[in-house]
Amino acid sequence: MTGKLYLCATPIGNLGDMTPRVVETLQMVDVIAAEDTRNSIKLLNHFDIHTPMTSYHEYNKTEKAVALIGQMNQGKNVALITDAGTPAISDPGEVLVNMCHDAGIVVTSLPGAAACITALTLSGLSTRRFCFEGFLPSDKKEKKDILEDLKKESRTIVLYEAPHHLVRTLDELYAALGNRKLTICRELTKKFEEVRPTTIEDARIFYGTEEPRGEYVLVVEGKSLAAFKREQEQGWQDIPIEEHMKQYEAQGAERKEAMKMVAKDRGISKREVYQYLLDLENI
Repeated sequence: MTGKLYLCATPIGNLGDMTPRVVETLQMVDVIAAEDTRNSIKLLNHFDIHTPMTSYHEYNKTEKAVALIGQMNQGKNVALITDAGTPAISDPGEVLVNMCHDAGIVVTSLPGAAACITALTLSGLSTRRFCFEGFLPSDKKEKKDILEDLKKESRTIVLYEAPHHLVRTLDELYAALGNRKLTICRELTKKFEEVRPTTIEDARIFYGTEEPRGEYVLVVEGKSLAAFKREQEQGWQDIPIEEHMKQYEAQGAERKEAMKMVAKDRGISKREVYQYLLDLENI
């Protein structure tokens, strides 16, 4: 029989958040694949876990995944841990999980701490719908494209950021999204945990004089539906009514139905649309 892959969530700061199930699993498996073995050995020593470790990180994720799958095909069980939190979230573990599925190896996840969810619940912003972006990419073009997408995002947005990039990221968010509500979470579950409900503009002012320290999670308010609708309506004003009509008719709408949809888009009555088109025909 083949072995299994166990995705084991580790604490994001407070060791009390380690679950008994994760401890038992890490003691039971044949090998632990860790993002940084030098960091993880402290965790394992604390919980008296003596299972052999191997490194699994961004720079060996594909070739090491092949090796780990080979071990699981021989019947060995493997646990995957990250430096902090749940593996495979903004993490090279997603590659191993995907390759295990392709290889027919069973993958199971042992839930626990995740910084993105912890911050979201603390934010005071809407939690019904949210999107997780992780760290913004370093590539300028890719980052620009993502920020452009986030302009239209109506869900609450969750981002990770390192202290030495925080000020730059706040500036980029302000330039792309304008001034929105923002909750900054720092050093979650640790002794100096801080949750700061603020705005993007006020955060830029604050960190203009205050040196960022620790790991940050940024929870940003999504674009309000009212603002989105206003932008849509404004956008329709930039094209003539007859061109607006043609767009719906090209999609198969009958003329009367197209007039109704145009009127709704532009916030005017159907009669006004009809009269405009009538006047245009008489010119």
